Amino acid sequence: QVQLVESGGGLVQAGGSLRLSCAASGRTFNNYDMGWFRQAPGKEREFVAVFSRSTGSTAYADSVKGRFTISRDNAKNMVYLQMNSLRPEDTAVYYCAASPGTLPRADRAYPYWGQGTQVTVSS
Repeated sequence: QVQLVESGGGLVQAGGSLRLSCAASGRTFNNYDMGWFRQAPGKEREFVAVFSRSTGSTAYADSVKGRFTISRDNAKNMVYLQMNSLRPEDTAVYYCAASPGTLPRADRAYPYWGQGTQVTVSS
């Protein structure tokens, strides 16, 4: 029902910036919360940011608050994650996800996932 494809990952030095993009397909796009998650080697997948479908509000993990910004363009079926002041601990595979549920920070509430894009931050 919803297909997601991420892009924009790469290698960047600490303090640098990247913008991740997620292209979504499906007529129900506007009815879903759109979230970003990440997973580093040996660690659990963790919540990064979400854009609420109903209110247009956003929420962020404490570790990225003030540095990352999530946005969406419903007309283009796109969601973005602007990442500034990147740190080596931000290194992970980043995933775009879509959720029709009520638990925007819980990955189990997201039935639709992209393939992931690698972000590597060097010191």
